Amino acid sequence: MIKGGVAILDFGSQYTQLIARRIRELGVYCEMLPGNCSWNEIEKMSPGAIVLAGSPYSVYGEDSPMPPDQVFQTDLPLLGICYGMQLLAFRTGGKVEGGHHREFGPALLQTTESILFEGIESGLQAWMSHGDRVTLVPPGYEVTASTDTLPIAAMENVGLRRYGVQFHPEVNHTVFGVDLLEHFLFDIAKLEARWDMKYFLEQARQSIRDQLGPNGKVILGLSGGVDSSVVAALLHSAVPHRFFPIFVDNGLLRKGEREQVEKTFGDHFGMDLITVDGESRFLRELAGVSDPEQKRKIIGRVFIELFEEAANAIQGVTHLAQGTLYPDVIESVSFRGPSATIKSHHNVGGLPERMNLNLLEPLRELFKDEVRELGRELGLPELMVSRHPFPGPGLAVRILGPVTVEDRNLLQEIDSVFIEYLREENLYNEIWQAFSVLLPVRTVGVMGDERTYDRVVALRAVTSTDGMTADWYRMDPGHMAAVSSRIVNRVKGVSRVVYDISSKPPGTIEWE
Repeated sequence: MIKGGVAILDFGSQYTQLIARRIRELGVYCEMLPGNCSWNEIEKMSPGAIVLAGSPYSVYGEDSPMPPDQVFQTDLPLLGICYGMQLLAFRTGGKVEGGHHREFGPALLQTTESILFEGIESGLQAWMSHGDRVTLVPPGYEVTASTDTLPIAAMENVGLRRYGVQFHPEVNHTVFGVDLLEHFLFDIAKLEARWDMKYFLEQARQSIRDQLGPNGKVILGLSGGVDSSVVAALLHSAVPHRFFPIFVDNGLLRKGEREQVEKTFGDHFGMDLITVDGESRFLRELAGVSDPEQKRKIIGRVFIELFEEAANAIQGVTHLAQGTLYPDVIESVSFRGPSATIKSHHNVGGLPERMNLNLLEPLRELFKDEVRELGRELGLPELMVSRHPFPGPGLAVRILGPVTVEDRNLLQEIDSVFIEYLREENLYNEIWQAFSVLLPVRTVGVMGDERTYDRVVALRAVTSTDGMTADWYRMDPGHMAAVSSRIVNRVKGVSRVVYDISSKPPGTIEWE
């Protein structure tokens, strides 16, 4: 935990994580805390400022989340956004009205002289998303912005360093939003822009050493994905002789992935990489299994068994590392209560209890984009740092129906051609996740003068920010035609290629 940052109180807005991202992008550390948490929880992070975020609730609702009284008594700088501004007014003598003031979308903001709007022209677009509004500012406050339909769009008490805005500066549609946040962080709160991955790396290394103590040893289930790869590089940089990565090859990886992992971590970094060749065991246990949930359970169980066998051969292990990220932490401490299923590493859930190990989560303060940046800082190759997400069960859930060696080999080739094409055409980084799915059907085709009866493959490419929702990537028809032709011509056994245009919801990103 970094002292002197910003405590963001979360009241359930869809935009709250955006506030955190914007503040961190400006070089200031911040954390999201449940809006109804105790003052002691806020004090633990020793914040230099507090942001009251938005909410779908009304300040008058019986179940509306309310922060502790000390928030409105503190001398720390406060910025209330939307519901946060309404809270500030409601709890300090102003008036809020609701029920007939719904406003969603762009609005042109007229501003008065204010440090919050310094250098920001009047008449620029702000983004509104609210049902209630402040109709009377509290004693000591002044109105600093309005729109044609909203008389009080911003307010401030300069002496108390308290500011409220009814719009959302964190979204891109508020064209001056970043400038406004800069004014609050640096001109009003006087915070330092010292949060970057170099700074985090120094802090993280020391934290790892402190948690391990002088004699602790740590193991990691290295998958080859971005998160576990960055954890591996970080741990190796902090405690190179007390870190043991265990890479279990389940035989369901992407083409060449095992070789890449061994080359990067074993050869390049010189880690004591332990590779477990589990291909035959995984494929044997999966033989004849079609149900996707059963596949997942089998793969998870076999992974744990093989991982434990390898870990037990290492003397003196005290900690298990996992690639938990900040969005996972946020989900688990939401003011609405912990999620029914808090995400953990896809294959090591339950291992700390079974193996009597302490848990080490060195990335738990980072967003995904920060993890990628840290990976670059640690010297990981760009192909690994920018890699798309890959499911824990691997290709088993991209082969619809029973998993066979032949189908695994076929899908590896197909997927390799697809991803290669996206990289060549500079499309890969425009897409959040892209992959191929081997369907359990055959269709008639023609190659040359011969009739074929071969497999159908579905290509999937989506755009997303966090995987919770996703939209299908609008690939140019010319690219679709080119990649389809390349797959059919290069991979024997495929006669037809289709493109998945489902969004999430109602579909999911993966097919199984």
